[in-house]
Amino acid sequence: MAYSGLDPQDWEAFRAKAHQMLDAAVDQMADAAGRPWQPLPEDLSTRYAIGQSGDLVKRLTEDVLPHHGGNIHPRFWGWVQGTGLASDLLASMASAAVNANLGGRNHGANEMERVVIDWTRSRMGLPEGASGVFVTGTSQATVLSFQAARVRALEGLRRYGQDGRRLTAYAGAGVHNATSKALELLGIGSGNLRSVPLLDGRIDSEALRHMVQEDRKAGALPFLLVGTAGSVDLGLFDDLNALADAAAEEKLWLHVDGAFGAWTRLAEQPYRGLSDGIGRADSIALDFHKWFYVGYDCGLCLMRSEDEHRAGFAARPAYLEGAARGLAGGEPWFCDYGIDLSRGNRAIKVWAALEMFGEEAFARAITENCRQAALMADLVTAEPDMALAHPVVSNICAFTARRDLPPEAQSRLNSEIAQNLQESGEAVFSTTRAGGVQVLRAAIANHRTRESDIRAAIAAVSREASDLQLPDTCAG
Repeated sequence: MAYSGLDPQDWEAFRAKAHQMLDAAVDQMADAAGRPWQPLPEDLSTRYAIGQSGDLVKRLTEDVLPHHGGNIHPRFWGWVQGTGLASDLLASMASAAVNANLGGRNHGANEMERVVIDWTRSRMGLPEGASGVFVTGTSQATVLSFQAARVRALEGLRRYGQDGRRLTAYAGAGVHNATSKALELLGIGSGNLRSVPLLDGRIDSEALRHMVQEDRKAGALPFLLVGTAGSVDLGLFDDLNALADAAAEEKLWLHVDGAFGAWTRLAEQPYRGLSDGIGRADSIALDFHKWFYVGYDCGLCLMRSEDEHRAGFAARPAYLEGAARGLAGGEPWFCDYGIDLSRGNRAIKVWAALEMFGEEAFARAITENCRQAALMADLVTAEPDMALAHPVVSNICAFTARRDLPPEAQSRLNSEIAQNLQESGEAVFSTTRAGGVQVLRAAIANHRTRESDIRAAIAAVSREASDLQLPDTCAG
């Protein structure tokens, strides 16, 4: 039998199937409220077994679409995960048809990425000429940022390594684990991350200065300060202007973890003010797939200095040499700004979203999520047995369902409520620790959420808190 390649043999038949798949995908998004997370069927791995062939669209519709992670649902607040947008479907079709590699060369996708980077740069307040590169997410952006900071701190680093120098980094207590991971991956070690005490939920700048001075006396080389714009547990923000002042005085690279909280730059006041000063950072890590709602994965690393960005990564072997014209043109190439040579077009999802909905729609959605978190806090406070773990600052509300119980019993109850509501499909909360208690946590980064969802979810928590029977050992 002659080789026929991997394209469909009947494009019209494929077109009909593709239309069926598009209809199923649109139905999934249009009916997101009716499709909460559900426990996986026991035979799902068998259904996914390779080699069964058959009707692919039927298998995708019946065995893939129903078994999502829950974040498309309007009452999903368990973790900071974006909900996905209808524009993602259109962008993904165009992206799949073109199949662009954004490592470099002269084609349109690279120009699109540059446009979206520049739009984001301006919204974050970085100067013209600042640099950026799309990445999988904030974790990867953090690694890139720390590498650039390390190259600035140690001359000859890329060729000779740290040469025995002990670098120290500084972050507030409770900083995201991505910071520790990045330091470990770069060979600096998480043991050289100094945990700075918090004052009113923010890095204590005076304590920071004292720690830096003590480390210098001990022979270390302080090089990096990490500020947080939206902490994972409670949605807290460092005073980024104060950190920028301290970083300048102590000659530290200022990196801001803005995974979701950076997007308060689009929100109305008072929420916009939470991230004031972010434009003074040397680098910013943020995600579009969180509080900008687009589909996974879509993160961005921004750096104030393009020269320092390139200094950390640029390396062009002979087979990747550019040219004055033709396909090998199109300088600069994105492979000189990160660790990936093969890169998909993540920027197209952001571009399509902005073109379809407009910037103002995102500003309203982000602001509304903050107001919904405040509403949830009000409803919790109005319940006689519930209590907030911390006042709501941005879009995260953490609380206990029964403050009248001992800490161990509260923790057990809150955990049971979270699991029960997840399995019933009524709402998805996660849990975290606050004040020695495992509390319920709602991270509201969901454009489909409405006020009625907030009210229904708190009513369900109240019902569960009354109905659940705890063992006597936990009830006190």
